[in-house]
Amino acid sequence: MSDTVFYNQTRNKGKKKIITNSHILKEKIMFCFQCQETAKNTGCTVKGMCGKPEETANLQDLLIYVLRGIAVYGEKAKELDIHDKKTGLFVAQALFTTITNANWDNDRFVSIIKDALKQREALKGKFLAAYKEKNGKDFDGKLHDSATWSSDNAAKFNEKAKSVGVLSTENEDVRSLREFLIIGLKGVAAYADHAALLGFEKEDIYDFLMESLASTTKDLSVDDMVALLIKTGEVAVNTMALLDKANTSAYGNPEITEVNIGVGKNPGILISGHDLKDMEELLKQTQGTGVDVYTHGEMLPANSYPAFKKYDHCAGNYGGSWWHQNKEFESFNGPILMTTNCIIPMKKNNTYQSRIFTTGMTGYPDVKHIPDRPEGGSKDFSEIIKLAKKCNPPTEIETGKIIGGFAHNQVIALADKVVDAVKSGAIKRFIVMAGCDGRQKPRSYYTEVAEKLPKDTVILTAGCAKYRYNKLDLGDIGGIPRVLDAGQCNDSYSLAVIALKLKEVFELGDINDLPISYDIAWYEQKAVAVLLALLFLGVKGIRLGPTLPGFISPNVVKVLVEKFDIKPIDTAEADIEAMMAGK
Repeated sequence: MSDTVFYNQTRNKGKKKIITNSHILKEKIMFCFQCQETAKNTGCTVKGMCGKPEETANLQDLLIYVLRGIAVYGEKAKELDIHDKKTGLFVAQALFTTITNANWDNDRFVSIIKDALKQREALKGKFLAAYKEKNGKDFDGKLHDSATWSSDNAAKFNEKAKSVGVLSTENEDVRSLREFLIIGLKGVAAYADHAALLGFEKEDIYDFLMESLASTTKDLSVDDMVALLIKTGEVAVNTMALLDKANTSAYGNPEITEVNIGVGKNPGILISGHDLKDMEELLKQTQGTGVDVYTHGEMLPANSYPAFKKYDHCAGNYGGSWWHQNKEFESFNGPILMTTNCIIPMKKNNTYQSRIFTTGMTGYPDVKHIPDRPEGGSKDFSEIIKLAKKCNPPTEIETGKIIGGFAHNQVIALADKVVDAVKSGAIKRFIVMAGCDGRQKPRSYYTEVAEKLPKDTVILTAGCAKYRYNKLDLGDIGGIPRVLDAGQCNDSYSLAVIALKLKEVFELGDINDLPISYDIAWYEQKAVAVLLALLFLGVKGIRLGPTLPGFISPNVVKVLVEKFDIKPIDTAEADIEAMMAGK
């Protein structure tokens, strides 16, 4: 095994303890490098920089391992024309739980692992029966350990987890490509789950999750693994398109909307995350109760959907991106509903644990979890509403309005105006600054870029990266706001649709000939799926920051640079100069 050096995050007076991957496996400690904050941009080995404990990280590793075993049978079942949509959705939802800041509840992970083992055995049974019927004999092929290992003893889960994690793949470049794939799949899985909740599913998405996870149990060539990454980008585009169709079919096309960021006099419920169906059901159940509903973080774009604008008690947005929640949840005073990531650990002085709730794929120890809706029914938010009535109204932390609703349908409706502005020179360049926000100080780069961009540029954004600049007064160009917010991170699909429409209007042969530069901020796994989507669409010259992913090895970085001209961010001034020159 080649030894890669990692730094152990100790708080021992700033001393660094150098450890190797063989040491990690021998000592059976955690290793996680899936998010942008990973320690030293190499890997977290004692506790996640996000706060994730070792046991939680290891249980997530074991869950991924068992899902790979399910996929082994899923791929073989597909060869016999067996498609199991229920198992496909289970795999998507299980992957979703392992996204950064989604689920911290070890008991939930133990339960999901047990369910995954049952799902695997059920799919195994279907495959074996079909194989025997077709071939007249029992299947006797060799199977990967992930398809055969089993235990119903939770105590053994941790022990097994420590031998099947990220570093169990010895070759650094193979490990990098496999983890790049799995991390991208997590983003695709999250979007597939959102769409499924609204009744929109595609078997080919689930089939690809199976094919890709199964591929990580095989010895593939570098070219084959890179091809799978690009195929993940294609599936990410299709999954985001499906989710876009689900959201707009249910709630209408987003409209240009001024969103209030102040507060009213009524008690409120704060809803965070991405799940619009939860938003819908919460608004219905709070109607006429005297309780207002405020969005937070990635739920901000919900304010632009026509179906939600009809509710007078949909009061606006409270606060900013996910990492401010320790302060903002405290000052909100009322209940908080976390529908998806990001939920972060509470600090010692936080007092809101008794009024925060999780639902769906999210979870947190000792926090009340709202069960899934019964078939054909709705989730029951009565406990949250009852609590809200006893709480004080939110404490005001800011006032004013922010503008959103610039998804593809709305921007294309303004196409003539936008095209005229480009042709006249009023708009010189579009800068796509979509992606994630995060805690690290270097992310102030994105605020600085927004502030220093020439006044004849327009920022296209989606995801919580917007909070770095969406409250700045950047003005407009002939009535076109200089920040066009397409919505949640999955609405990066809208930005792709807009770019392709402009390519068509300007009769260009290559998307890279458009006056568009990409300055993307990433943090977690959905942003990786969006990055792969852009690569599939042929976008080149993407700037990615605030750091390149720690899970990408130097050799894989070299491939990405050669094939796609991916580059790290520089200073705001240097990058602005380069982008304005089309570089």
